[in-house]
Amino acid sequence: MSNNSHNTPCELCASRKYSMFSDLSEQQVCTISDHKNLISHRKGQILYYEGTKPLGIFCINAGVVKVYKTASNGKEQIVHLAQKGDFLGYAALLGEENYTNSAMIVEDAKICFIPKEAFLNTLLSNTQFFKRVTKQLSHELGIMEGKLTDATQKSIRERLAFVLLHLASSYGVEGGDSKRIDLVLSREEIASIVGTATESIIRLLSEFKKDKLIELEGKKIIIKDPRGLARLSDFYA
Repeated sequence: MSNNSHNTPCELCASRKYSMFSDLSEQQVCTISDHKNLISHRKGQILYYEGTKPLGIFCINAGVVKVYKTASNGKEQIVHLAQKGDFLGYAALLGEENYTNSAMIVEDAKICFIPKEAFLNTLLSNTQFFKRVTKQLSHELGIMEGKLTDATQKSIRERLAFVLLHLASSYGVEGGDSKRIDLVLSREEIASIVGTATESIIRLLSEFKKDKLIELEGKKIIIKDPRGLARLSDFYA
């Protein structure tokens, strides 16, 4: 169940520095703040569905959201994991199209919804913000192209090693010589990110543990040998 939360002004929002709103003028930030609505979401809730019409954009204040596509057979393919400061739904809004993916809460989240008019007015009145949004769209396109290349040229083992390194970089907590991924993902969700069967992920994680690349603590994964994973993922090639 979603709940309306106290609307923290954008100028006081701790996650603003991570978002594309960080360079807006105080007046523009206040305009956004006056129109937004901060809502608390629980794990497992759907933020929006593929094929529906965007009425604004979402800015993550706290928590983690998985963005995914659903195949005709019902199987999910996770496109990416979004966290604090990230915008969701703005590509569809700008393209005047329905959402091409769905979004689900992975970790309890607080998310601001900013109506279409408030977002577009700010975008069109600030050249630097417009450039920043355009640059981010181009960046995301490049990431998608890279993932497509990896899917056709890299083995499942290499892709899993890369995904673990990325998760450790984004959600890792240092612990001496190791780094614990402080995000609970099911084996099915990891398989969805990598683009393979759940059975393959379970087998490969066991092999990585045997090779002392990682440790498993329930569903949590601890990176023991990041350099080994980097070599395995062909990260420096």
